[in-house]
Order: sequence, then structure tokens, then C-alpha cells
Amino acid sequence: MRNAVSVCILLGLLAAGAACAGDNPQSGRSTDNRSTVKLKSSKSASKDTQSAERPKMLWADTSRKGRPYSKDPSVVRFQGRYLMYFSLPPGGGFQGWTAGIAQSDDLVRWEKAGEITPAAEYEAKGLAAPDARVLDGKVHLFYQTYGNKHRDAICHAWSEDGIRFTRNPTNPVFHPEGDWTVGRAIDAHVYPVDGRLLLYYATRDPGMKVQMLGVAAAPLDSDFQRDAWTQLTDGPILQPELAWEKNCIEAPTVCEHNGRLYMFYAGAYNNEPQQVGCAVSDDGVRWTRLFDEPLLPNGPEGAWNSSESGHPGVFVDEDGATHLFYQGNDDHGETWLLSKVRIGWRDGKPFVESRQAVQVSP
Repeated sequence: MRNAVSVCILLGLLAAGAACAGDNPQSGRSTDNRSTVKLKSSKSASKDTQSAERPKMLWADTSRKGRPYSKDPSVVRFQGRYLMYFSLPPGGGFQGWTAGIAQSDDLVRWEKAGEITPAAEYEAKGLAAPDARVLDGKVHLFYQTYGNKHRDAICHAWSEDGIRFTRNPTNPVFHPEGDWTVGRAIDAHVYPVDGRLLLYYATRDPGMKVQMLGVAAAPLDSDFQRDAWTQLTDGPILQPELAWEKNCIEAPTVCEHNGRLYMFYAGAYNNEPQQVGCAVSDDGVRWTRLFDEPLLPNGPEGAWNSSESGHPGVFVDEDGATHLFYQGNDDHGETWLLSKVRIGWRDGKPFVESRQAVQVSP
């Protein structure tokens, strides 16, 4: 497809694992089955680097800016194929952010399958950060409005085929209240726990400086309309505390392993660098960090993700394999690419599984 490309980049070594994170995932080549573009890195590799490594999956849409630019991945399996929802920047005739949809048979090779563009006044300035969850045979999408500063909020839509969506008539369905928050809600993620659908979100403090996480809930058998949601805490469930998190924790994404809930989250704002941490919970509300350092750090100089490894989206496949999708770049946000790592488990903690490197001559 002309506007959806898989990107093979010869860029240098991908990030080494952080403490307690193990080695990096396997590498290989990703190609869109209709179009392939090879790109040069915006940064040259070290002169004494004899070869470069690339991740097995490295993909982005180019329709908006004429260069790879996709963010905020969320993946589900639905009706026999994998669907990935992601954010698209302004461009291509759109003044604000929108969402894209890609499909795959193997989680490696992706092609664009559709877009979600503004269809109501409340999202006229843009929409972004789509989070997908399959419930009762439908894809439910929770996403944020964009461009409204402290008034941005969470919206909901659903689909019978994963491509065409019907908006919730009460949108926006949620934003937080209290003197601890400015009232903004972005980066939605939902996960079912004990008959409720927990809605995780990022918000800012009243000064719009510090990003932190909150949680709300609705009955799992509800229609998820605005009056179904209850804010569960009068304060953040996770806020920046570690040096590498700086002033931001955002992009929560949750999975279950051996009866416990694990949240992967992004620490620091984009390109500071943003990196991925992990916390654990037994009830979905009270969370404890597992590591003092990032589980998935940004890459070293010359790597495709040297500026960031951010905005994670966890996906557990039907065979139980855990995949952590994320965004990255090496040029401080001029481009954005999507990739993934395989997560293993040891002694109740996740780690990034070892890579069998594929070496490529520069």
C-alpha cells in the first residue's frame, strides 16, 4: 500500500536491557507486503561500528508527513487477524491528530487497513491514543480528544469488524475531578477486573506540569456511557518519583500473569528520553514499582530508538506469549516508528527476552 510502509533501518545497536530487564528481543526484517522503503538514519552510526542490528518489527505509516510517523500502538486479535491502532499526526488534509488501523497475520508484517477521523464536534480538533479491547465479540476503542489542553477527555466507540466504529452517544465519557488534577484525561487504557472495566488514564496536576496516572471503573456489563464511570481515587495511583521518570508518567497498559496485574508505563515526556517502566498490583488500584530503572530503555547513540522507547502497549496472544509494542525514534521526534519486544517472566517479574541478533552490513 502506498501510504503504509514497513521500515527497515540500518541504524546501530538496539537498546541493551536495563537492570533486571535481560537482553533485547530478536531482530529480523519487516516488510509491508505491498510496499517497502529503506530509509537512512538521521544520525550516522559510530565510525568503528562494523554492523548494525534491526528489530524484527519496525513499521510506520507515511501518509501524513511523507515520512514514517506513527505513535501510541495498541494491538488486539480479532476475527482471525491482528489489528493495531495507532495515532497519526496532522497532515494529508487533516488539521489535527487522527488514528490509523493496520492489520497483520504474524505481528511482524503490517499493512494499513483504515483510519478513524473526527466525526463529532467534541473531537473536531483531533483524536489520538486509541486503546482497543475485545469484549463480547466487538472491538471497543477508548481514545482521547486532542488539542483542547486541560479539557481533553476520554471517548468511547465500538465496532463489529474492527474498522468501522460507532461513537458512544454520551462522549466524552470520562474526565477526572478533584483538586489534585487539572481535569484532563488522555492515554486511556482499559482492563477487566472482577466484573468491572478499569479505565486507566493520564492527567496533569493543576499547574499542567506533572503528568500522572488515575483510574476509574464501570460495570463490565454496562454500555460504558458517561454515567457508568466512577472515579476510584482522589489522587494519582502512580506519579513520577524516580529520576528517569522526570515529570511524567503516562501511557499505562496492563496484563495479567499468574494472578497478578502488571502495568507497563512510559516515564518522562517524549524524547527526554521517554522509557518504559513496570509496576505490579493485586487489585488494579494500588500499584508498586518493580524496578528502579527502566525495563525497556531508549537505545544507545546510533540506534533507531536512541531518542526514545516510549508509549507501550502490551498484548498477550492466544498462545500466552506477551508482546510489548512501543514507539521510538532517533531524531527527537522528526519521525516515529513502531516496534515490539517479547516479554518473558521470571520469579514474578517481566524481562525483555534475549535476542538472536541478525547482523547487517552498514
